[in-house]
Amino acid sequence: MPARLVLLTGATGYVGGRLLHELESRGLRVRCLARRPEWLRARVGPRTEVVAGDVLDPNSLRAGLDSVHTAYYLVHSMGAGKEFEVRDRQGARAFAQAARQAGVRRIVYLGALGRGERLSPHLRSRQEVGHLLRETGVPVVEFRAGIVIGSGSLSFEMIRALVERLPVMVTPRWVATLTQPIAIEDLLAYLVAALDLPEGSDAVYEIGASAPCTYGDLMREYARQRGLRRMMIPVPVLTPRLSSLWLALVTPLHASIGRKLADGLRNPTVVHDTSALQAFEVRPRGVREAVERALRCEDHELALTRWSDALSAAGDPRSWGGVRFGSRIVDSRTAATPVQPAAAFAPIRRIGGEHGWYAADVLWRLRGALDLLVGGVGVRRGRRDPERLQVGDPLDFWRVEAFEPDRRLRLAAEMKLPGRAWLEFEVVREGSGSMVRQTALFDPTGLWGQIYWYTLYPVHQFVFARMLRGIVAAGQRTA
Repeated sequence: MPARLVLLTGATGYVGGRLLHELESRGLRVRCLARRPEWLRARVGPRTEVVAGDVLDPNSLRAGLDSVHTAYYLVHSMGAGKEFEVRDRQGARAFAQAARQAGVRRIVYLGALGRGERLSPHLRSRQEVGHLLRETGVPVVEFRAGIVIGSGSLSFEMIRALVERLPVMVTPRWVATLTQPIAIEDLLAYLVAALDLPEGSDAVYEIGASAPCTYGDLMREYARQRGLRRMMIPVPVLTPRLSSLWLALVTPLHASIGRKLADGLRNPTVVHDTSALQAFEVRPRGVREAVERALRCEDHELALTRWSDALSAAGDPRSWGGVRFGSRIVDSRTAATPVQPAAAFAPIRRIGGEHGWYAADVLWRLRGALDLLVGGVGVRRGRRDPERLQVGDPLDFWRVEAFEPDRRLRLAAEMKLPGRAWLEFEVVREGSGSMVRQTALFDPTGLWGQIYWYTLYPVHQFVFARMLRGIVAAGQRTA
């Protein structure tokens, strides 16, 4: 009897991307539904299938849901502006109808905690989606969770940014709101355990840490573990709108998403129904352990994370210059080329050393000379081999951190910096040619790190833009 087929939506998101690896590590048959499958195919295991589909396009769902036993619905439209509730309804109804027609046995959905008549639009929409998924009669296992504690999660990065950047915080009322966050590892354990529930199971499970806390408690715990002294001064007159503008100023969030989050933060999000503890063997860790694990695993998760997942998930490729994601600043851009991926990747494989950087080599050498003056390695190391690379190789003042032939190169900076930096290149097939993505990431240390990046911002824009054009041109010349 063939193994049951699992469909995963939202595989380019934070939770979905990690759930994908969990499902693959268990040897399950997985199919991913993605709006841009060409960006996801290079990130899945050899047995995982990727198909094109959009929950807002009912006709695109048939092929993805064919022969599926369990479907994970990890989709929401919070970044869609004022229309996010309408889009959430449309997507849920279309997906539920298509799942019923395809004979799907179970839908697993991740919703949101919160009770009462005055839920924020964001929390209300997340719970409404659960109801809509049930309308066609397909059994739904719905997990309702609060904020997720894990390096890279939107809510946790908001907490991180506030605590890291503000020694004295003038805090709005929601800082005293009770919440029951959940560690990303515990959330994934629940999502995977849903596969083992009896056929026909249909239930809502509220999940969270072993005990609730306030958002202020969470900030203080983060500060304690980072060794930071922080003062919080509550100001009750800060409305959700003012809170969203405050978040936009001091955290990575855009004001529109900050408003939706701020609205939700005023609602207590705690576990009232503990039936999940009887239905599953998962025993969620406490907030202290969750924060500790998130900080301890940060470097490992960052090495595995591909920022272009999140950048490509919103639709057509976009260029980003100096945009903050979490505490990190990202400069990402793409370029199309008519050549095949192997030819497009060839200049990337040869980058640095005698081949140079395909743009502004004088500036690269100047940066190396300055690095030497302050005790760094400079660019004198060159490359081990002019044609071949492997993980661990030194490359000028970088080191190869990840390498997939004809697909991906990730370099970690070893020059002297007020922070940490990476430079990543990815190539995927696009139509009859290829798409090249170049991403620079900088993780600043305090205020000086941010001053460093934005002081050099015009230089970065000039160098990175020309470098991508140079790589694409070199690939076309050698094709």
